[in-house]
Amino acid sequence: MRKSFVIHEHHATHLHFDLRLEMEGVLRSWAVPKGPSMDPMDKRLAVAVPDHSLSYGSFEGTLPKGSYGAGEVRIWDSGEYETDSDPAEQVRRGKLVFTFHGRR
Repeated sequence: MRKSFVIHEHHATHLHFDLRLEMEGVLRSWAVPKGPSMDPMDKRLAVAVPDHSLSYGSFEGTLPKGSYGAGEVRIWDSGEYETDSDPAEQVRRGKLVFTFHGRR
């Protein structure tokens, strides 16, 4: 099963990355403070944040001061991710296993 993903580099109060996975008609989103790693053995803390609309997957720009997440947002990577089973069910069970098919 393949669906879209985007990783936003987000220069808000602190630089972090936002992982967004297409799931159940929205982009389920997690803030990743340390950012992505190219080593599949590395583990990263991912904190759930509010879902975003699918159209947000192509967003790049600056969120104005005073708004939620104010600061510069750039796409770090995007593409598709693949799972062996329903990703939403995996999240509900507490463990999501997937493979990225992106540019980086």
